[in-house]
Amino acid sequence: MSVKKVIITGGAGFIGSEVARQLLQSCDARVLVLDKLTYAGNLDSLAPVSGLSNYEFVQADICDEEAIPKIFADFKPDAIMHLAAESHVDRSIDGPGEFIKTNVVGTSNLLQASLSYWKGLSEEGQKAFRFHHISTDEVYGTLGATGLFTEETPYSPNSPYSASKASSDHLVRAWHETYGLPILITNCSNNYGPYHFPEKLIPLVTLNALGGKDLPIYGKGDQVRDWLYVGDHAKALITVLDKGKVGETYNIGGHNEMQNIEVVKTICSLLDQLKPREDGQVYEKQITFVADRPGHDLRYAIDASKIERELGWTPEESFETGLRKTVQWYLDNEAWWSRVRSGEYQGQRLGLGD
Repeated sequence: MSVKKVIITGGAGFIGSEVARQLLQSCDARVLVLDKLTYAGNLDSLAPVSGLSNYEFVQADICDEEAIPKIFADFKPDAIMHLAAESHVDRSIDGPGEFIKTNVVGTSNLLQASLSYWKGLSEEGQKAFRFHHISTDEVYGTLGATGLFTEETPYSPNSPYSASKASSDHLVRAWHETYGLPILITNCSNNYGPYHFPEKLIPLVTLNALGGKDLPIYGKGDQVRDWLYVGDHAKALITVLDKGKVGETYNIGGHNEMQNIEVVKTICSLLDQLKPREDGQVYEKQITFVADRPGHDLRYAIDASKIERELGWTPEESFETGLRKTVQWYLDNEAWWSRVRSGEYQGQRLGLGD
């Protein structure tokens, strides 16, 4: 890979730690993980690479106007991979202010620090530099029964979370158009896989099932998501960083559309095989239907043909293979998730706007 020194913001989070592990283990790159270590940031997720000589960690907030420029000056990055964000829709309904602060104000601060740093580089350094902003397909809003999100789909966010991410996307594009900062933007579908914080659907259902708790399904469970294995997503992000065209947006999807109720039933079936209930009953008996999330988008689906056509990336995992790996990982790594769950979040319902 041509980029040699990378700062990953939010690199102790779910997707960020996967990107860090892949860059450190598979690429000739030095990586500085920058993370505030909020509830979702977990240094345990970086344990497999923490002893490597090409790894560094700095605890910092992307909103810190003094710390970020100093980190840039000391590390001298060739690229920024910006994954730091408040990311859970339910939490954004209960407390939108933190999402605006981190996702909008934090991104603005990071862009300004990047611009000042970039302007001080040599001509060769400026040509090589990249600001890669990682975003979500939720900025596009919701789809009906048919159709796909493309890179040209108009933005129509429906939650405080997606609105804050849409805002950050627009800021990144503006810094490119106005100031010439070399940027890349990617918008991905729903990720799943190892090291996922258990407020999200797949790890929450898996751990609730193992704990004998209810498996809450919002509404009828007919919401459709396109599921992307986190390892595939990280490979796509590294591909875009290395080969993507400056100023372009690339949509990244897993080609795995499925209703939420189907996802939950599939997890139950896998657990029936891998760790049967002691009473002989099936895990589906724990499914319960609860009030839907306010403003819940019905369907997301990504057209990922651009990244496949122009950069040669396609997902390697099917939903079946990726989900089996994920469920097995949670069965094998109770030490990781039990420490995560020992904090303030114990699987309680969020997102009711209370």
